Order: sequence, then structure tokens, then C-alpha cells
Amino acid sequence: MPFTETELRFDLMCRRDADGHWHGTIAVNVDAAALRRLGLHPGQPASVVTGVSPPAWWHAAGERYAARRESVRRHGK
Repeated sequence: MPFTETELRFDLMCRRDADGHWHGTIAVNVDAAALRRLGLHPGQPASVVTGVSPPAWWHAAGERYAARRESVRRHGK
């Protein structure tokens, strides 16, 4: 993975809706220095990666993981 564990932060925000059902949102935060290492920074005119791409096995593992996951819709939304 192109990021170390200390460069990422995951926040889970949960609340109970008016109908009593729980709803959750996940926020993913990446350290700015890690994004700069990949060539992404605020002064950049376009999001073109200038750093080293992750190895092929990393992409393949992500595709396998995505293929295993089912899209589940809850509460008819």
C-alpha cells in the first residue's frame, strides 16, 4: 500500500435516525505529506500521479476484494 499506518486516519460517525435505525459514515483522512509523495498537492493543476505506482499484486488484491463484496442496500434507500 502506498501509505503507512500512521499516515491514515479512519473516523466512524454513527447516529440514530428519527425512525430509530442506526446510520454510520466513515471518513478517511490522509496525511498531506503522503499525498505530496505521490505527486498530489494543492498547487497542482491536475491530479496526475508523479510518484511510483503500487505493485501489480496490490491492484490485483484490490480487484479480488471488490469482486467478493456484495452491494447491500438497506432500508429501501
